[in-house]
Parts: sequence; C-alpha cells; structure tokens
Amino acid sequence: MIIKHPLLGPRDAAEFVYLGDANMIKRPEGFGENVEEAMYEHVYLRENPAGEHHELWYHEQGDRSWLVVTRNTLTHEISSVELARDVARRKGRSK
Repeated sequence: MIIKHPLLGPRDAAEFVYLGDANMIKRPEGFGENVEEAMYEHVYLRENPAGEHHELWYHEQGDRSWLVVTRNTLTHEISSVELARDVARRKGRSK
C-alpha cells in the first residue's frame, strides 16, 4: 500500500506504523465529573467500521510525522492524507 505523504510524496506503508482510530486526537478533558469513565472509553472502546475510516499513522522510518489517513477498510483505498497537527488545529478552532 502506498501512502501519499503531504510533504514527502508517495511512500511505502512499510515506513509507517498504524496507531488506530484518528479520534484519539480528540482527548477527553482531564477535569470534572466522569473523568475516569471518559478516559476508559477513550482508551479502550473503539469503533471497527466497514468502509471509510480516519486512522492515525506514524512515519517511523521517515520524518517522524503523524498523519491522518482516510482509508476504506474494505478496499484499502486511501482517499486523503493530512498532517495530524493540521487536523488537530482545525478541530481546536471548531470548539
């Protein structure tokens, strides 16, 4: 599988480490009521969708960047690749 890195161009997926659901970017607040339950759900409960899914990938054997890869889990077709920092910034502004 080839991942089109936004800065480095097409790279083999063997250069990357898959780290799971990109929703890990949206961490629960560390204060307030139900913190333990929210953290438990954040760390242990995951969706396992069939179809389009946003995933975190780490470019371990390259520039060590974090990417959000939108991939169809049925066909493995990649529809978009973004730097995770850009996704996180965008989500931060939408609060």
